[in-house]
Amino acid sequence: MPSIGYGSDKATRNIHPHGFKTVVVHNVADLEMLMMHNRTYAATVGKNVSSRVRREIVERAEQLAIRVSNAAAKLRAEDDA
Repeated sequence: MPSIGYGSDKATRNIHPHGFKTVVVHNVADLEMLMMHNRTYAATVGKNVSSRVRREIVERAEQLAIRVSNAAAKLRAEDDA
């Protein structure tokens, strides 16, 4: 019979320190499914998403009040020069 081991509590499993479960998002349409669950789930932008699409995802997430865990990743500040 297996022992219980070092598993986490079932109530807090897969929850990050910021209090949300994460869903990987690759386009703006993926955010629409999180619209009704923005108190439970946070979006994480996928690794190979371009900076243009990433900027669109972050802007749409602000409109829908969805937290994006890696919102500042791969985004540069625009130079006014």
